[in-house]
Amino acid sequence: MGRGGYLLADSIEETLKRGEDQYFCPPHILIDHMNQPVSQINEGDSVIFCCRRGEREVQLTRAFVDSAFNEFPHIDWANLHFATLTQYHEMFAAVPAAFPPTKKLDKVLGEILSEQGLSQLRVAESEKFNHITTFLNGGRNRPFPGEDRIKIPSPRDVKFDQVPEMSSAAVTQAVLTGLAGGKYDFVAVNFANGDVIGHIDNFEAKLKCAATLDSCLGQILAQAEKEKYTVIISADHGLLETGFDSTGEANLHHTTNQVPFYLKQPGTPNITLRNSGILSDIAPTILALFGIEQPPTMTSTSLLANTKQKKVTTTRILFIIMDGWGIGNQDEQNPIFVADTPVYDRIQSEWAFTALEASGGAVGLLDGNPGNSEAGHMNIGAGKIVLQDEIRIEHAIQTGSLQDNQVIKTALETARANSGHLHLIAFLSLTSSHGKITYPLEILRIAKMMGLQQAYVHAIFNRPNGTAEAAPYLLRKMTQELETIGLGEIVTGIGRGLALDRDGDYKKTKLAYDAMVYGMGEKVMVTN
Repeated sequence: MGRGGYLLADSIEETLKRGEDQYFCPPHILIDHMNQPVSQINEGDSVIFCCRRGEREVQLTRAFVDSAFNEFPHIDWANLHFATLTQYHEMFAAVPAAFPPTKKLDKVLGEILSEQGLSQLRVAESEKFNHITTFLNGGRNRPFPGEDRIKIPSPRDVKFDQVPEMSSAAVTQAVLTGLAGGKYDFVAVNFANGDVIGHIDNFEAKLKCAATLDSCLGQILAQAEKEKYTVIISADHGLLETGFDSTGEANLHHTTNQVPFYLKQPGTPNITLRNSGILSDIAPTILALFGIEQPPTMTSTSLLANTKQKKVTTTRILFIIMDGWGIGNQDEQNPIFVADTPVYDRIQSEWAFTALEASGGAVGLLDGNPGNSEAGHMNIGAGKIVLQDEIRIEHAIQTGSLQDNQVIKTALETARANSGHLHLIAFLSLTSSHGKITYPLEILRIAKMMGLQQAYVHAIFNRPNGTAEAAPYLLRKMTQELETIGLGEIVTGIGRGLALDRDGDYKKTKLAYDAMVYGMGEKVMVTN
């Protein structure tokens, strides 16, 4: 067990001082005095991908386990034991997952609408396409009968704060086409901008993001009114509404703020909503508006305020998810409030409104934790609170039952039996919904108890948000923990925007794979 994490921290600190973005930090590789990687993934080794959720982990996982993978040259492994913390996609059903899906969510919104013979359209740009499809459908990757999908490519090879409008114009045009002539009974669209731009330290870009989305709303609402669609506007979690945190630093992370729920139904101007609710109340509301009976498995309740209104039905519904668009203070620190948003201002003053809880226990997360897009969309579609993997993993760590997890034990025993190394692909964060440093640290404690002698960490850096999420700080913090455990060396580090690309840009994925497998990247030499 070495101190290479300190050296990596120093090197990456210098890289960031030169103006590199931590999110897209190129791979750094720890090398020995012979100019060779201290460790790289080889045959006979065990790998545990210590992230949770799924959409961002798919591409890198495919490079290791998909026999049909042809996106870039890779090793066709014959004797590599690869396991994941959770199941990232249905295509990985044969890959051992320490916390596999307990069961599929039945009778989710899209499934019920399909059974009723209603046609559906799902639209989003590629950054959020899985959310409006897979997650809204309870984790299913395939569409239900009668469900069409349109994926608009997100911008590539450009920093998003340079294009805060992203692909919203093309998303808007796809929605307008879908609404024309009332072709679809149910249209669901996700606008990614509020989430993606909300994570960037550029207030002006956030203002342009909000103003752009306001213009998109104006176009869509005009068409929806013409085609007599009932319109619902809501969000999956908060972020964009909080431009700065309590210390005055730019806020780059999801919030625990409530999100808005707006409703406008043609011909019923006096419709009222309950005073409050949670995200999972949205599906029962949509079913009530369609006049469809809510199944017993859908345990949340409609947001319509009284029994009489619940009998008011519609024939077409447009559901707009403003990703990351929470309810914030009406002050100069709120980009949504500061931006020029005449359409949204009119919606706020004229439409039926209520506020929804979108974080913590209200969406199946630990109390006090911010919401995220996966939890938000799953709860929306399920019509009930869906316990997230975070709860299961934290419980296993706190109770000590993780050491009895058969997938974890098998991975460790395989490395020991093969005289191979243990490799942990780890997300360096204290709070992220994609993973925490506590996961690999706990696995390494178990590995130490089992007598493993060699273990290596391949670190993925989160978005920066002050010192707490800064890569150099977390590298040093984790190295201190490794010294206490007496096992483990951090040997590679790379930014999340490369390692966890979800937009099909496999040249980014290749950088991560090549770093972990071939030791390719900026070299950091171990000193004696």
